[in-house]
Amino acid sequence: MLFDAARVVIPFVIAFSIGIVLAPVLTHYLFKHRAWKKKAGKGNGMGDETGTPLFDKLHETRETGTPRMGGILIWGTVTLVATVLALLGMLFGDGFAELDFVNRGQTWLPLVALLVGGFVGLFDDFLEVTRGQGGLRLRWRLLMVTLLGTFAGFWFFDKLDVSSVGLPFVGPIELGVFFIPFFVLVTLAIYASGVIDGIDGLAGGVFGFIFMTYAAIAFAQEQIALAAFAACLSGAIFAFLWFNIPPARFYMSETGSMALTLALALTAFSTDVLGDGVGVAVLPIIAFPLAITVLTNALQVFSKKVFKKKLFRIAPIHHHFEALGWPSYKVTMRYWIITIIAGIFGLAIALLK
Repeated sequence: MLFDAARVVIPFVIAFSIGIVLAPVLTHYLFKHRAWKKKAGKGNGMGDETGTPLFDKLHETRETGTPRMGGILIWGTVTLVATVLALLGMLFGDGFAELDFVNRGQTWLPLVALLVGGFVGLFDDFLEVTRGQGGLRLRWRLLMVTLLGTFAGFWFFDKLDVSSVGLPFVGPIELGVFFIPFFVLVTLAIYASGVIDGIDGLAGGVFGFIFMTYAAIAFAQEQIALAAFAACLSGAIFAFLWFNIPPARFYMSETGSMALTLALALTAFSTDVLGDGVGVAVLPIIAFPLAITVLTNALQVFSKKVFKKKLFRIAPIHHHFEALGWPSYKVTMRYWIITIIAGIFGLAIALLK
């Protein structure tokens, strides 16, 4: 047990340490190439805040002077740690081999999702900072997420023989072939929550705590490699957060939010029936701030379409709090607290099942 715990904690510490070292190098090049928005606003984003003067007024100064693409630090650090540990295991074997968390059974799919999301998001960010027209259009990003979700869902269904979802205190619910579209819908919903990346330190803290919780769930399921992956990712996120707390040195932007949301979807499903657990059912609890982000966006759109008026000043709701006059750091820290509490509650349910 203690040895397995070390296999999870060590990648977390290594990722955090390497991320802290690499962050100044990344920010140097981002500032050198002026990798920030040329005009404030959400452009082709998914939130109701798209094109709203109120949102632009709240964020116009920071958005046009703070570099994007900070998410490179997260998936880049995880990739580097995974590669180094794999090479050390090949060269020296024994203890180093035990730290290698990349394997086909548990971490290939989440790692691929992380990298695919990172590179697609990076292309979006590149268009944003060079053309200044909102980056890759939303329909193309949704298409990429749908394709990845379909591939991963089919892999779970056909290769891993997973066709059900676990429910707490009930057990697996058989979905049959409908498991694949369900997988896609969950993946799209999690991706939609990526618009939470809008206030200094907010997304970093929320995602860091969420992946820590899933690392604990995977560890309890004895999926040690998956736990190590989630912990490594959490360590990289906290290294990013070190430089993203107010005032942010850089923003996560699409290359970070897409990478993390897709990796989270795969991690949640990997801790579900595949790990004899309920990883998907507890996702709305553990990732409560993400769920609220998607819900408030949907409610805002519904209210505008049906009642012809806004339900919130700005959606998602964390920007509504800003519009009410809350300092951004207060919104961020309260979201952190909520995420920690929700994570503990979700972890308890996952362990009780």
